[in-house]
Amino acid sequence: MLDTISLFTGAGGLDLGLHAAGFTIRAVVECDEDALRTLALNQSFWDTAEIFPLDIKVVVEDRSLPSGAGLKKGEAALLIGGPPCQPFSKSGFWHSGDSRRLKDPRADTLRQYFQVLEDCLPKVFLLENVPGISFSNKSDGMQFVEEQVKGINRRARTRYRITSAQLNAVRYGVPQMRERVFVVGHREGERFEFPRYTHTKPSPVDMSNGIVDMDPPGREGDLDPYLTAWDAIGHLAGQNDSSLEVGGKYGPLLPSIPEGHNYLFHTNRGKGKEIFAWRSRYWSMLLKLAKGRPSWTLTAQPGPAIGPFHWENRRLSRDELCALQTFPPDYQISGGLMAAYRQLGNAVPSALAELLGLEIRRQFFGESNLSAVPSLLPAKRFDTPGPEVPGPLPSNWRKLRSERLEDHPGTGKGPGTMRRASAEA
Repeated sequence: MLDTISLFTGAGGLDLGLHAAGFTIRAVVECDEDALRTLALNQSFWDTAEIFPLDIKVVVEDRSLPSGAGLKKGEAALLIGGPPCQPFSKSGFWHSGDSRRLKDPRADTLRQYFQVLEDCLPKVFLLENVPGISFSNKSDGMQFVEEQVKGINRRARTRYRITSAQLNAVRYGVPQMRERVFVVGHREGERFEFPRYTHTKPSPVDMSNGIVDMDPPGREGDLDPYLTAWDAIGHLAGQNDSSLEVGGKYGPLLPSIPEGHNYLFHTNRGKGKEIFAWRSRYWSMLLKLAKGRPSWTLTAQPGPAIGPFHWENRRLSRDELCALQTFPPDYQISGGLMAAYRQLGNAVPSALAELLGLEIRRQFFGESNLSAVPSLLPAKRFDTPGPEVPGPLPSNWRKLRSERLEDHPGTGKGPGTMRRASAEA
């Protein structure tokens, strides 16, 4: 049995993928009440796991793993987890001008992950985090990871060797643009080879409907085209739950935004009305999915006007969020809609986790006859309708005009850069 210990489990995106790849989840550590209720709702997925409804600090202090899961030190095949990423998030960096990173108390979760690694000494570990952990000009996060592994090797006489990569899930068939850093380590020093990507942007790209280009052209070769939002959620269209309505000051503008566009449509460089200044708002403001393109990254804490929104001019339902994250189709998410956004926006796409799990089995457990295609990927559809026709502007659109109609001055000259320069000075 490929016994696995899971930390910071959340809604279970990483675990569901490893489960689909043949791993057995033996222990789960999670303290968020909504996430714990989600795990309870889906008991059939967790019937082999001992759930520890505890803060990771408690688990580290009382050394309750792995014995609480019925395992001896060194018996677990795999340790997985994505420590909360706020100290390394790009949004925090841009909003405040800098972030405290390892000085932030919330970065203790990264230290605690490695304390559990030392307590358990599994054959393999898999760590997931945001790209900010490995910013080229702020590499303290990855340096910390390397130092922790070296310390464990020295004290426990292991030979953990780590390999890391920043992966975009859409390049592996997930119908969502989502970049994350993954670190894999093997106790005996074997090197992990991350899988080559399997999907690429269709070439040439059809821009006739004005859809915003999201990604540079992919590698040439015999690769499948990206899976799209329609492939994932086309069968779920027509959901008219009142909780999905978009409110706030700028919500009434959403029907006037074409598929695949955002607030930039209503600027002096777009084809709508000049309501906003160019690049004066977050990219995801009034951002709408396009049926024929992958989804943009789902966010855990969307504001009133922050997308991505459905092409039906509403928020995405929890079933649609699950589908875009490639969760199993019968998986349920507990809590209200914002609780679902938080749980799913923080999750790893399960199909990507499944692919990594299959590679770990193939490379480290001698199982070469495994499928190369994750079972959790949606099927490609060939019935994608054309884009929706944008609606008219609301009658009061002039009152919705931004007070600041000055275009962003350009890369390196914006207010965020000025704040950072001031802070550094």
